Amino acid sequence: MSFSNLFDSGFKKRNENHFASIVRVAMYDGVITDEEKSFLDRLAQNLGIGQEKYKQILKNYITHPINPPISYNHRLERLYDLARMVHVDSLTKDIENIMLHKIGIGLGFHPENVKYIVAKAMDLINSGADLETFIDEIKNMNR
Repeated sequence: MSFSNLFDSGFKKRNENHFASIVRVAMYDGVITDEEKSFLDRLAQNLGIGQEKYKQILKNYITHPINPPISYNHRLERLYDLARMVHVDSLTKDIENIMLHKIGIGLGFHPENVKYIVAKAMDLINSGADLETFIDEIKNMNR
């Protein structure tokens, strides 16, 4: 096996585990709504998860390890990526907020603060903020 195959394999596995974590977050309330399902369908495609693996993860998402980002910056980077995906997905504002609220909690943001973080994140994404600006603004939103 070549080095590039090892990298590709590790990258795919990380994407699968990341996707499974998001499925777990979506299932937090015991239901995946039609809007959440549509989002998961597009997210799986964006992460390069094939149809068979997608079905497997939906059925057995609980068996995949949760690998939440440990550092605050990595959590913000994931939030940035996911907020951009939700924004581009043209979901209704309510569905955007529900999805990002769940994802924010899954990323480890405090449940009492996540609504403020999500609101700020969407404001930044709507204004076209780049990653560096996004991280700086979220870190300093209370100043």
